Amino acid sequence: MREVNDGESIERGGNGLSVTDLLAKVMATPTSEPPAHPAAHPAVRTPRTVDGLAAAIAAEAGRYVPDGHLSPDTDFFDAGGTSVHAVELVATLERELGMEIALDDVFADARPRTLATRWLGTTAPPATTPAPAAPLPVPRTQAAPASPVTTARAEDLDQILADLSLADRLPWTDVPEPLPPTRILLTGATGFLGGHMLLDLLRHSDAHVYCLVRAADEEAALARLGEALRSYELPWSAEIRRRVTVLPGDIRRPHLGLSDEVWNTLAHELDSVVGVAAAVDFLRGYQSLRQSNVLGALTLAELASTGRPKPLHHISSIAVFNEVGITAMGEDDPLAHADRLISGYDQTKWAAEVALRRARDHGLVVSAMRPGGIGGHTVTGAFNSQDLSSGLISAFARFRTVPAFRYLNAAPVDWVSRVAVAVVCEPDAWGYDYNLTGVPNTLDDVVQDMALGGMNVRVQDWDEWRVDALARLQAEPVPELGFLTRVLESPTALKLCEATLKGPAATDERTAALVEALELPAAARYDTQAQLRTFERLASTGLSRLPHKDDQPYLWFSETTEGTVGAVGPAGEPAPATVPCSMALTLSIASMYQLVKDRRIDVAGELTCPALHAEPLVIQHGDIWVRPEEGIPLEDGLRHQLLLYRLWLRDADGGTWWLEGRKFARARRDLWRQTRALSVEIGPEGEPARYAGEVVVPADSYVRDQIDGIRVDPRLTGREKRAAKLTWLAWFGMEMGRGMLGPFTRAAADLLDLRRNPTLTERNR
Repeated sequence: MREVNDGESIERGGNGLSVTDLLAKVMATPTSEPPAHPAAHPAVRTPRTVDGLAAAIAAEAGRYVPDGHLSPDTDFFDAGGTSVHAVELVATLERELGMEIALDDVFADARPRTLATRWLGTTAPPATTPAPAAPLPVPRTQAAPASPVTTARAEDLDQILADLSLADRLPWTDVPEPLPPTRILLTGATGFLGGHMLLDLLRHSDAHVYCLVRAADEEAALARLGEALRSYELPWSAEIRRRVTVLPGDIRRPHLGLSDEVWNTLAHELDSVVGVAAAVDFLRGYQSLRQSNVLGALTLAELASTGRPKPLHHISSIAVFNEVGITAMGEDDPLAHADRLISGYDQTKWAAEVALRRARDHGLVVSAMRPGGIGGHTVTGAFNSQDLSSGLISAFARFRTVPAFRYLNAAPVDWVSRVAVAVVCEPDAWGYDYNLTGVPNTLDDVVQDMALGGMNVRVQDWDEWRVDALARLQAEPVPELGFLTRVLESPTALKLCEATLKGPAATDERTAALVEALELPAAARYDTQAQLRTFERLASTGLSRLPHKDDQPYLWFSETTEGTVGAVGPAGEPAPATVPCSMALTLSIASMYQLVKDRRIDVAGELTCPALHAEPLVIQHGDIWVRPEEGIPLEDGLRHQLLLYRLWLRDADGGTWWLEGRKFARARRDLWRQTRALSVEIGPEGEPARYAGEVVVPADSYVRDQIDGIRVDPRLTGREKRAAKLTWLAWFGMEMGRGMLGPFTRAAADLLDLRRNPTLTERNR
């Protein structure tokens, strides 16, 4: 009877147990050996008692976890199982035990005993079968079909209420000294945001940072931390290691898995606790995630309240607002109703934040920081491959479709990390709630950004997009997007996505005021330019696909030139240019990304020159580079390159030729002609130039072809076409203006140089 009562106490949240006691009981490992594999018996029969079935499930599940065995009361995912393993486990249970269990049931609560209880409670046992040894789950709340209560299991709500009450058992504490921290405990340093926060803490404070890392010993923990930082292109040097102490531990265990001696030392020496670690999985249920996300947060609150008073800085999530139909997501707005949150992740982040609000009544100073989607680093391009935002953006780029949404509340990791660290290091900022969501993107913003990046997308409603994307992922599996496939197959995760896509824009007045007061970089929209490096890295890993010159051009126009060339003599001196030469070209760009990244324009068309061949030569491949010497210091000379043409041509007999042309800016008054005149050299492939001369764009065709004649991808709307033209003209005009200004600036500098040139006598002294 005692065993049953303890089990109920654990399930209900403790019934008098402290946070530490509760964690100790949850993590207790039975002393008995795991049962033999059912397949070892000649005839496998499904056990008909909870204990027997739980033991059989645990034996099967143990094959998929690192330790090789699983106790009936340990969560499959906490023991190291993955989403992929969960899929395999469901198939194994059906094959070996005849249990038809939905994958969502495994994600909801992956403890073998719970799976056994639910399965026996929903199947009809024979009349002679003994009653289950464990209590059946609490029946679902009966409600009208349209009620949001039906989206949450009643037992999850009971567990949430029990977990909230644990905050009332935390120690009472005093207000910490309002001084910048010098000894900080950081959890989650091996994660994407946590790793960046570790480096920002070291860059922007003098603090020594204690990193809690899940590992067997200090050596393994140090290696794991270094490997994680390097994977995000973060430095891992001797200087960083000097200011970091690695503590092997686990937020899911009592006292973080630390010895009593280490726990007490930290309690009295730390002056700040920063909790970033969390289990981020949109498929798992509340019961499966609560140890990491709720009880782990309460254990950090216990450490912050013990010994020396210290603030707790908790990384929460904008997911605490993930209620379908919520109208506002301000920093001080009411959170979602717990019974209307769909996924276990949302529920655990909500429960942790609400529990820590209760902890404030015990004197604990708690700062809650809520990122939305965390995008890639704007400089390095590092990204979190398992982040839902990265997965969706990858799918947008890969399939050229987007689901209709209201807002995407996302910001790059470097901005989120920097602001979060500012809160940790600024005592006046402690104790408040912050939305670290940046500037929200609208649907129009994303469509236009994708178009500027050469990825013209089609907007679909959510259901159509989901079905289409899932079909493509199943037809051509992308291993790196396997988690997105599972999300799109899960009814629970789909509800989460729907709430996210239909939610309002998050507002961040307090965060903006702090950023301004500390003179930090202001939030900016996470647009094409900010995502540039991340898109490149996504493409390099197969997650995305960048525009290619073979794609439908984003924008194109005609260019015609007329002029003459002459033969080049043995000494390289050209003969008088008397041979007519003309080109009919089509200049195009696959995307604005192409201009920003390469400053390059694609060229097609033909060249007519009787000296080369009686018939026109066709351009096989051609490029134009805009201001190719950008960044190269020009010490002397008053002639700067504006454009560089490189063309490869083929004549009617199969001969191949090359053409190189240059437009120059000079400190002269014929500016209009300089932008139109092209000095060219032409020769057979692999040989020096045979002809040289100059061709010019006729003045009467320039405006007609290159301004009025601009064409844009017909798949764009009229508004998007106008934006594309204006963007191109503004960019090209600015580049030409900068190119033309260079020679005149140098000429002006020479004119203003009042130093007298030395005489011959002075030079000979």
